[in-house]
Amino acid sequence: MASTTTATATVPTAEEKLGARSRRNVNTAPLVAPSVILLFLWMIVPLAMTLWFSFQYYNLLDPAVGGFAGFENYTFLLTDPSLWTAMANTLFLVFWVLVITVGLGTLLAVLFDQEFYGRSIARLLAIAPFFVMPTVSALIWKNMLMHPVNGLFAYFARSLGLPPIDFFGSFPLTSVIIIVAWQWLPFALLILLTAIQSLDSEQKEAARMDGAGPFSMFFFIILPHLGRAISVVIMIETIFLLSVFAEIYVTTSGGPGLASTNLAFLIYLRALREYDVGGASAAGVIAVILANIVAVFLVRSIAKNIAD
Repeated sequence: MASTTTATATVPTAEEKLGARSRRNVNTAPLVAPSVILLFLWMIVPLAMTLWFSFQYYNLLDPAVGGFAGFENYTFLLTDPSLWTAMANTLFLVFWVLVITVGLGTLLAVLFDQEFYGRSIARLLAIAPFFVMPTVSALIWKNMLMHPVNGLFAYFARSLGLPPIDFFGSFPLTSVIIIVAWQWLPFALLILLTAIQSLDSEQKEAARMDGAGPFSMFFFIILPHLGRAISVVIMIETIFLLSVFAEIYVTTSGGPGLASTNLAFLIYLRALREYDVGGASAAGVIAVILANIVAVFLVRSIAKNIAD
């Protein structure tokens, strides 16, 4: 009798079947529609206005001149050497920041995965720069570290009998790269350290028993395991690094000349220094196209890496 009761209790009744079927058939579109519509408007309206202004004569210094400009804003930009200089600086900055953050982040992740005294404090200090605002970070590097008179690096140079280096005057783009890399290194470290900790300890122990040394462990076990994590770090950092602005504005203002002007700062110059809204909008459209090309390439590379 007890076995019969147990068997019948596991069989769902007609009401339970109907309830489960009705839950699956609930239309959730009205619930998510407000959020989707708001997000759609938030993205589309600024993009549509940028496109519209990019085809207009619109300069705040001469409001009497207006009307449809056609592709003249784009033609002027594409024939302007400053655009190509800004694009080259942008790609140069993104490339070297990725090299520094991924390279040092991988080495630091391997280091912090080892047991040593004070590891928790060291991890906290290594991750802390990521929580510093870009403007504050740029001010610290500009006034406390890289200043040619009062900076810490100038003090060390004078202590060694060497002339201080004017970093932002002599190496403006390199200085910006160092600042941005310092900010993003903790992010790469955090992602890569998490990936290393997910590596099976039995696999590492088996490699050690087979006589694998530290370099063999790194190149044949740890590094292949970090492939996906490195791809994610590259994709996320690239999206943000294409729009670096605060560090350049605070430290070099794009100079000397255009030596440290990237695409985002060029748009700022056109819009708020030259008051050329049409030209700045055209540059913004070009920046969006460049960002989408890079994003498509990165997404395909990561998808291929995950599939493999």
